[in-house]
Amino acid sequence: MSATPVTTARGRSAVVLLFAGILWGTGGLSGSLLATEAGLRPLSVAAYRLLVGGFCAIAILAGTGGFTGMVWTKPVVRRILVSGALMCLFQSCYFAAVSLTSVSLATMITIGSVPVLVALATSVRERRRPATGALAAIAVAVAGLVLLTWSPQGLESGWRPALGVVLALACGGGFATLTLVSRHPVEGLDPWRTTAFALLVGGLLATPAALWSGMTLPLRPKAIGAALYLGLGPTALGYAAYFRALRRAHPVVTALAVLLEPLTAAVLSAVVLGDRLGLTGWCGAALMAGALAFGSRLRGET
Repeated sequence: MSATPVTTARGRSAVVLLFAGILWGTGGLSGSLLATEAGLRPLSVAAYRLLVGGFCAIAILAGTGGFTGMVWTKPVVRRILVSGALMCLFQSCYFAAVSLTSVSLATMITIGSVPVLVALATSVRERRRPATGALAAIAVAVAGLVLLTWSPQGLESGWRPALGVVLALACGGGFATLTLVSRHPVEGLDPWRTTAFALLVGGLLATPAALWSGMTLPLRPKAIGAALYLGLGPTALGYAAYFRALRRAHPVVTALAVLLEPLTAAVLSAVVLGDRLGLTGWCGAALMAGALAFGSRLRGET
C-alpha cells in the first residue's frame, strides 16, 4: 500500500522540523563559545546571530540565483518587516529574561509557552477545541521540559524575577506569533527569502542596544568560527528549515519542534561537556522525546 501525497508531505515536514530543532540545539554551545572567546554580553551575541545569519542567507540566495524574479510588493515588505521585528523581539526578551531570572527558568517559560500559545490561538481562530492528542502531547512535552530545565537555586523574590517571567512569556508569545503568521505564504517569498531578510531586519533592529553593550569581535579563529557557525547553522539553516515545514505541518507540531532546542542542548552538554543531567533530567528528556514522536503523528490539517 503506497503512501498518500499528504502523508508523504507530512512525513517530510516532520523530518525538516527535526533538522531545525537539532540545529537550534547547537546554538547554545556556539553562542556560549562566542560570548567566551569575544567577551560579549548576551544581547550582543543575539545581534551577531541575527546579522551573520541574515548575511549568510543573503549570500546563499545571491549564489543560487534566489533574487531572480523577486518583486518587492507591499505584502512582501510587510511580511519581512513583521518577521524581522518578531525575531528581534523574542531574542531580546529572552536574554533580558535570563539576566533577570536564570537560564533554566527563562528557557522553561519561553519554550514551554510556545506550543500552549499556538494551540490556544489556533483553537480561537478555528473556533473549536484543540484535539485531545495535541493537548496530551503538549502536556507531556511541557512536563518533560520542567524536569529537564527546572533549577530553583538562586531565584530571588521581588520585581526583578516577576519582570523576567513577563519578558519570558513575551518571548514565547513573539515566537508563537511568528509561527502562526509564517504559516500563510506570501507570493514572491519562499523560506530562504523570508529567512534572509527577516534575520537581517531583526539584526539591524537589535544593533543599537547591542552597540551600547559592546560588539567588538576579536579577529581570532575561534571567535570568528563561532560567529559564522552560530549565524549559518542554528540561525540561517535552522529558520529556513522551520519556515519550509510551517506550510504543511500541523501548527502544534511545529510549535512542539521548538522543544528540540533545549533537548538537543542538554544532550550535547552531557555528551560533549560532561554535564550531569541526573535521573530527573533524563526522565524529562525521555518525556520530551516521546511527546515529539507522538506529536509528529498528528494530522497535518489545521
